[in-house]
Amino acid sequence: MNPTSKFTLPAALDPVVAAVMEQLQQNVEAKEQALSDKDAELARSRQALAAAEAIIQQLKEALRLERIRKYGKQSEKLSDLQLELLDREPAVSSEEIETEIASGPLSEEQQEHNALSAAQQQKKRKPHPGRNELPAHLERIEEIVACAAEQCTCGRCGRETQVIGYEETEVLGMKPAVHFVRVIKREKRVCKSCADCGVVTAPAPARIAPKSIFADETIIEFIVRKYCDALPLYRQRAILMRDLGIDVALTTIDDAVLRVGELLIPIIELMMRIPVDVGR
Repeated sequence: MNPTSKFTLPAALDPVVAAVMEQLQQNVEAKEQALSDKDAELARSRQALAAAEAIIQQLKEALRLERIRKYGKQSEKLSDLQLELLDREPAVSSEEIETEIASGPLSEEQQEHNALSAAQQQKKRKPHPGRNELPAHLERIEEIVACAAEQCTCGRCGRETQVIGYEETEVLGMKPAVHFVRVIKREKRVCKSCADCGVVTAPAPARIAPKSIFADETIIEFIVRKYCDALPLYRQRAILMRDLGIDVALTTIDDAVLRVGELLIPIIELMMRIPVDVGR
């Protein structure tokens, strides 16, 4: 409180005026006390923020050390973002780490894009964002799946059913260095004489990941690049964005790769049951 703000009232002052001035004096003292309390609260908040920032920095350093222990001493050359992205991979080999070190740190533009994509994925996690729309500029190659022979005749009258449309699914296919969109059209048939029999649709073709946006050959390319060329999936995602303008979630690529692993489980279990000739 400012000592100059205190003053004494003359004894001969009118009682009403004296009461008003006394009230004003109390208001001034109350405001000065409130300001003092706010300053103290602000100082405490700043101290708490500084302590929290110190704890966060300690946790970041501990997390980095843990990731370095996980991926080996050579991973010390990787940035925090590279270590974080490798943590999201289904599996990481020593060749991938060496390739990542040789590739150098991510550019500022890539870092901003990865940070933005991660934030968007967190927001879109619930509800599910749905399938990605494939760009219109990619070539469309139609693949018509015909109904089976027994589906081409009416089960009631025996007449041939008519094609009334197609059940369409778009997946991202690829040729060597050429990407295109394969439009899968499954016939939908109905008997015009027996409309109440309903519509039959050609069965969907077998695929590695039936609900994935990627065709089988694209998923195989992901696998080859990751495990043969040591190219992490997040860098393959960046290539899709750079070359084709397709911004697909990293989790979508991860799920397709993990699906291949699920399909290989029976083979692995069979190999484990086959006795190994240690003498060979």
